[in-house]
Amino acid sequence: MSDADTTVARYLDMWNETDAAARRALVEEVCAPDVRYVDPLAAVTGRDAVDGLIGAVQQQFAGLTFTPGGATDAHHEQARFTWHLGRPGDEPLVVGFDVVEFAPDGRIARVLGFLDKVPSA
Repeated sequence: MSDADTTVARYLDMWNETDAAARRALVEEVCAPDVRYVDPLAAVTGRDAVDGLIGAVQQQFAGLTFTPGGATDAHHEQARFTWHLGRPGDEPLVVGFDVVEFAPDGRIARVLGFLDKVPSA
């Protein structure tokens, strides 16, 4: 497993962690202090904002889990990967695609997120 694979796995762990203190520890482990996260529904900067965003997503999608949707593709200081959000064993409710850029220390500096499948209203 490469460093990118490990970081992406920890990134998904971060999104799944519902204990606030444990989640915050993961945010600090995985994300650079000035991390920037942008997707079609949110644009935030900094660990506090990312942590708050994750908490809000967990409230909206309570009981659902993020899982990898395939292999991580990485080169230089960037990686791309697909993720699924849903109940284990069920068809994913949401499918997304993220591109991350790594800081020199290996933590995530930027996330550019895309939503490929979202629930209809």
